[in-house]
Amino acid sequence: MSIIVFLFIGCEVQRPTSDVQYTPHTRAFTLITIPLLVKESATTFDFLHKDFAKGGVLHGKEVYTFSPDHLTVYQGDTVNLTIVNPEDDGHTFTLKDFNVNLALSPQATTRGNFVANKVGTFTFYCDMAPHMPFMSGQLIVLPDSSGASS
Repeated sequence: MSIIVFLFIGCEVQRPTSDVQYTPHTRAFTLITIPLLVKESATTFDFLHKDFAKGGVLHGKEVYTFSPDHLTVYQGDTVNLTIVNPEDDGHTFTLKDFNVNLALSPQATTRGNFVANKVGTFTFYCDMAPHMPFMSGQLIVLPDSSGASS
């Protein structure tokens, strides 16, 4: 019987180094505000009268959303936002981590921009009490090294 023993001494794996630097891009997003369950819906759907009435699960609330509700960029990118609010209720687009607070007037288009200079997942939302906590989404900022091939 023979035994074979392999002995690795001082082996080091060489990883190729990349001199590729990510060049930040300008990313443009168009979002729209969409009513999902609002008090006006009760005229079409009788069962909602109870939900919007005092003591109902939606009393004092309305359910809206941003579409899309997830945005992905790379660290260092400039984010240009165009937000369309086609309805007659006002909203905000608030992204506290990047000092963004846009007033979204009824039946109007609002534009804003910021630089995504932090990595992570950040929540944006409408800060109007009747629309919280439903009207929200996430901004995902990937490390700039992830974008080196984009």
